[in-house]
Amino acid sequence: MVRNIKLTIAYDGTKYHGWQTQPNKITIQGEIERAIGIITKQRADLIGSGRTDKGVHALGQVANFISDTNIKSDKIKIALNANLPKDIRIMQSEDVPMEFHSRFDAHKKTYMYQIYNDYISSPFYRDYSFFVPYVLNVDLMNEASKLLIGTHDFKGFMAAGSQVKTTVRTIYNFELVRKNQLIKLYITGNGFLYNMVRIIAGTLIDIGKGSKDISCISNAIETGDRTVLGYTANPEGLFLKEVIY
Repeated sequence: MVRNIKLTIAYDGTKYHGWQTQPNKITIQGEIERAIGIITKQRADLIGSGRTDKGVHALGQVANFISDTNIKSDKIKIALNANLPKDIRIMQSEDVPMEFHSRFDAHKKTYMYQIYNDYISSPFYRDYSFFVPYVLNVDLMNEASKLLIGTHDFKGFMAAGSQVKTTVRTIYNFELVRKNQLIKLYITGNGFLYNMVRIIAGTLIDIGKGSKDISCISNAIETGDRTVLGYTANPEGLFLKEVIY
């Protein structure tokens, strides 16, 4: 019987060239497709909820594939994990309706961006946060983040060269939490443009250290001008936290 199998995936993206399969490069999708082939003896086309770039991590990426394997759904994750590198884990495997599509059926996504804010970097967070050795005004960063909530044209928050049908997106929630040296940004939206979260993070860091005024966010939303915003923060601080259906 042909089945549609949904996977919830966590991975450390440090050693990989992003999610999407690429010729002669090791990717998350490529490694999981290889493992699926081993346990099912069939070639699989894994559909992800979206791509993550080189160095970006995931706590709750979602993907699905079609197969006629007779392996029980709750055993698929065990079999796959036995054939995957330890920095990729299938957290859940389940049967879903045939019409389910990981990308097109996603309603919301939550990303987390992690900043390590201290005078000296941590060897334990070097691959999982962006090191910022400046004093940051977290209250001002939090105030600035609220300007992003709502439905806006985020053209100015997109990397150059991107091609999309529309640059309008809705941000439902934005939380900024500091605990000791770690500052975590949580942003939930109905979709994100290429490098959008990293541009937001870089801009908030610039606002926090005083090199950008809070008004740059409203300015970019109104004009679509990328140059008024801050830099694109590094990929290692970014995590795809959750995909909501």
